[in-house]
Amino acid sequence: MKEYIEERAISIANYIIENNATVRQTAKQFGISKSTVHKDVTDRLSQINPALASEARKVLDVNKSERHIRGGLATREKYLHMHV
Repeated sequence: MKEYIEERAISIANYIIENNATVRQTAKQFGISKSTVHKDVTDRLSQINPALASEARKVLDVNKSERHIRGGLATREKYLHMHV
């Protein structure tokens, strides 16, 4: 694996853990696709640093389990502001 990809995967994981960031937020921060973020954290990082991959995965799993709530709140806000 290319060295810059390994460094990017580590940087992405650290960013996710430190900021409790979602895949979408991380992708925007690094200027890459959501698919690349996901692949770096789940596949590439598990080969480079399994412990760091596990920590990042925990954050992403929590975010995934809560995303339907965030979506519902965003929709609620949208409609609350439309009727004012």
